[in-house]
Amino acid sequence: MNSNAFRMPARRLAATAAAVSLAAGPAVLAGAGPAHATDGHGRAGAVVLRTGLDVSLLNKTVNVPLAVSLNEVQAPRSAEKTTLTAKLDGVDGGQPFTVLGAEVARAGATVSAEKAEGSVHLAHAKVHIPGLPLLSLIEVDQVTAKAVCAAGEKPVASANPLGAVTVLGKRTTVSAGGVTEVKVPGVGEVRLDLSSTRTTSRTAAATALRLKVSVNPLKLNVAEVEGTVTLAEATCESPAEPAPGVSPQGAAAESPGLAETGGSSATRYVAAGALALLAAGATAVTLTRRRG
Repeated sequence: MNSNAFRMPARRLAATAAAVSLAAGPAVLAGAGPAHATDGHGRAGAVVLRTGLDVSLLNKTVNVPLAVSLNEVQAPRSAEKTTLTAKLDGVDGGQPFTVLGAEVARAGATVSAEKAEGSVHLAHAKVHIPGLPLLSLIEVDQVTAKAVCAAGEKPVASANPLGAVTVLGKRTTVSAGGVTEVKVPGVGEVRLDLSSTRTTSRTAAATALRLKVSVNPLKLNVAEVEGTVTLAEATCESPAEPAPGVSPQGAAAESPGLAETGGSSATRYVAAGALALLAAGATAVTLTRRRG
């Protein structure tokens, strides 16, 4: 028999075995490949003070906004600046004035694969607005706000003013979760929302103090101030919960029988494919040598 008759089938056998092994390997690996983390990311934020005030001068002939914030951060970040100043044309001769001064004014926000958290701590603070250089809008001993959103758990929000609160020079008794109105003749009025918290299935927000301000000292229309002031606010949004069997870090799933060796469920198929390649190659070499 012509030796060429052995050569061609042997080569075809080797090529066929290689093709089957390479085709089967990727198919098996695709079915048992590494797990990937979900695309959902948590969020967190915090701010010590934020103002949204409209300042009217000279009987509302001049209007200037006072929109400033102190230690407003988004994760991952923190800040501890304790003084905020601002300057408005036509107010205090155009000189900077202190909006907030405090002994402690800390805001922080962190996010990981498991949890997002925002927090604020404010202590011994005074807030001033234009037109009242000698009288504080509000004074607080200590306030905190915290929002925690853990993956797969109900978000939690808390806000607590600790100690005394003084509004427009009046020591004020406030109730948690309630609304307090303070009116000072010849100065103005402030509506005070205390310890406001909001949660959904994935988000949380906590605000220690929110003030709705309407001030017109002695009704002289020199510096009429209206708007809102927020003290100590924290927010968060939960990271997406990993699907069952998917690790948060995207690590490959391990087969119980192969964990100690670092192998996966596809290892036996890859090994079988390699053996098939070796066997086919050996057959081709043997038949070629016989031809000679």
